[in-house]
Amino acid sequence: MDATTLYSIGELSRRTGLSVRTIRFYSDSGAVAPTTRSPAGHRRYDLAALRRLELLRTLRDLGIDLATSRRVLDRELSVAEIAAAHADAVDVQIRALRLRRSVLRAVAGRGSDPEEAMSVHRLTQLSEEERRRLVDDFVAGTFGTVDADPAAVAMVRAATPDLPDDPSGEQVAAWAELAELVGDDGFRARMRRAAPRQAAGQPSAVESEAGEELTALTRQRVTEAVESGVDPLDDRAAAVVDDLVRRFGEVFARTPDRAFRDWLARRFEEAHDPEVDRYWRLVWIVNGWQVVPTLVPVYAWLVQALRTDRGAARRRPPAALTPPPAAPPAAPPPPPRAP
Repeated sequence: MDATTLYSIGELSRRTGLSVRTIRFYSDSGAVAPTTRSPAGHRRYDLAALRRLELLRTLRDLGIDLATSRRVLDRELSVAEIAAAHADAVDVQIRALRLRRSVLRAVAGRGSDPEEAMSVHRLTQLSEEERRRLVDDFVAGTFGTVDADPAAVAMVRAATPDLPDDPSGEQVAAWAELAELVGDDGFRARMRRAAPRQAAGQPSAVESEAGEELTALTRQRVTEAVESGVDPLDDRAAAVVDDLVRRFGEVFARTPDRAFRDWLARRFEEAHDPEVDRYWRLVWIVNGWQVVPTLVPVYAWLVQALRTDRGAARRRPPAALTPPPAAPPAAPPPPPRAP
């Protein structure tokens, strides 16, 4: 191969791996013009044209469009400039593909129906500004009153959920659930009640009134029951709950009866709202923070156990015995035969 050698389109095709049709198209468009023509009018290409064709093929393989590739070939743009710009474009495409993959995994993991799948996809397509505005609307709708607790507002804003550019399927699912949660008026009211106490790091009212010693004992006993697999509806929970109810009754000067159990259940349920806890867990997941264990499972067990009336089953009268069905009547004797 030397600078004086001339090549036909067929020879260029064999050397570059491009089809004759593609080379002819590049030649007709002026991207790789023929060096000369044979006496019969066939196009011929020299070594420089071959190198130009090889570079064009490389640029096209990298996804660079033909018009831009021609500017590189004509030295109007440098390869470095085009490579940098194209790399940025590829990064955008990769992020989009990763987000699409995460959405698909989230939809598969949630067992979503078509409507939910569309909702998850739509929520993840929001821009960073739109996602922030969604959270700002939640904060304004929840704490946008003159008597709002400044510490609670600061706490919620400091933990603003921020979906990363390359989220995992778990983060996408968490963001979708979070977006639905913050738009619920009932949840906003519950968050408004719980946030000031959380921001101040204060125990709940029922824990404060019961005292540190009884609160610690309650957490210990219930945690042991939960970790041992004791069902709050099971009779095995009775010993734990009965003793705790008796102790709380002494502190609050109340009779440990059914009404007091229901009162305790309401107080613990209000103090440890599972939806508020779920909000914080979703925020931690979306932001990629370490998920901190909470006491909500402990108090959820206690609330359920307090509301279980185990005496009802024992007080229920036994079901009346059903008498056995009467024997069917005997078949009548056959009629006498005629003589």
